[in-house]
Amino acid sequence: MTIDERYEQGFGYRAEGRYAEAKAAFEDVLARSPGHTKSLWQLALIQGFEGDFDGSLASLQSLAFEHPADLDIRNDLAMTYMMLGFVEEACAEFQAVLMMDPTHENARRQSVYC
Repeated sequence: MTIDERYEQGFGYRAEGRYAEAKAAFEDVLARSPGHTKSLWQLALIQGFEGDFDGSLASLQSLAFEHPADLDIRNDLAMTYMMLGFVEEACAEFQAVLMMDPTHENARRQSVYC
């Protein structure tokens, strides 16, 4: 199985709520391709889904700092901020996403709460 196929498999597991299997897939990708950004992103999301909100937030913040042009990461960071009640930080992230892509549907939809 290629790295891309393994990533997609992990993504499917995550979408189904099969977090242990998803984590194993993403960790396998990272073992074969250290620093695989999308796998790190998915692992950060899983942290939040499993209740580690502080860890998820810290991971997403780090990834957004390292990859400021990645709109998926920035949008999920904004969503996490909003979910945790950090409205100012969320709004700043949504605005940053919209500055890079004014047509970004989720950021446009969420920015009405700002």
